[in-house]
Amino acid sequence: MKAVIQRVAEASVTVDEKVIGKIEKGFLILLGVEKGDDKTEAQVLSKKIAGLRVFCDEQDKMNLSLSDIGGGVLVISNFTLCADCRKGRRPSFDNAARPDSALELYEYFCECMKSNGIEQIERGKFGADMKVSLLNDGPVTLIIDSKELSR
Repeated sequence: MKAVIQRVAEASVTVDEKVIGKIEKGFLILLGVEKGDDKTEAQVLSKKIAGLRVFCDEQDKMNLSLSDIGGGVLVISNFTLCADCRKGRRPSFDNAARPDSALELYEYFCECMKSNGIEQIERGKFGADMKVSLLNDGPVTLIIDSKELSR
């Protein structure tokens, strides 16, 4: 699994001109599920993200986690994170998991975020054409690959 995490002041996702998910302070998470990913990777990745200390404390140091600030997450499925751009000009998406298993792991990842103490979990619509808006805070943007966490 690959995740792009953006610290946001606010974020929302729109499908068919209707807002279906919205958060204030927290993380916008773009989540890519690859072939071979499993529930263990979702657990490890969600725990890592929930515990990231990238929110500022009273001394303006990045020292607080999502739980510390009562922040929410907006999780957007994004198979394009699995792209292989090494050859040619058209990315290959062969590394992306099939939609049925990707959806299952996407949903499980969201459940894991909740079990890691995150109360507000908003979602996009899996497989839909989504319009994502955000007000990046910092900017703070992190990229985490679950395969790197298990090394």
